[in-house]
Amino acid sequence: MPMMNRNLLLMLPGLMTILVAGAVGARSPEQGRMIYEARCAVCHGNQGRGDGPEAPFLSPRPASLISAGTSAKSDADLLTVITNGKPRTAMPAWKDSLTEEQRRDVLAYIRTLVRFGPKPLTPAPPQEQH
Repeated sequence: MPMMNRNLLLMLPGLMTILVAGAVGARSPEQGRMIYEARCAVCHGNQGRGDGPEAPFLSPRPASLISAGTSAKSDADLLTVITNGKPRTAMPAWKDSLTEEQRRDVLAYIRTLVRFGPKPLTPAPPQEQH
C-alpha cells in the first residue's frame, strides 16, 4: 500500500470524529425560533430589539439582542446568560426549564437576528497583482 494511502487511512478515524462532533455541535435556529417566540419575545421582542410587550414594565429594560455589544459577545458568554440568567434584571435562568440543546438552539436563533457583521477596523491590504 503506498505511504500516502496508509497515512490517509490512519487519519480517517480522526477526521470522522471531527465531522461527527461538528454535526452534533450544530444547532437548529428553527427550533430556537419556536422557543424564542414562546419564552423570550415577550421581553426581547420579535426582532430581538428589547422592545417586547413586557419591556416597558421592566427595569432595567431587556437587552437588545441585535446591538453591537451583544453581537460581539461570544457564544459561551451568551449561553451563560441564557443558562443562569442575569442578576438584578428580569432575565431568568433557563437551566431548569430548557435543556442544554434547547438553550443552544435559542442561541443559534438569536445569532440569526443580527443582520450585520463585524466591520474591519482597518482597510484591507491591497491585493497583489500577478
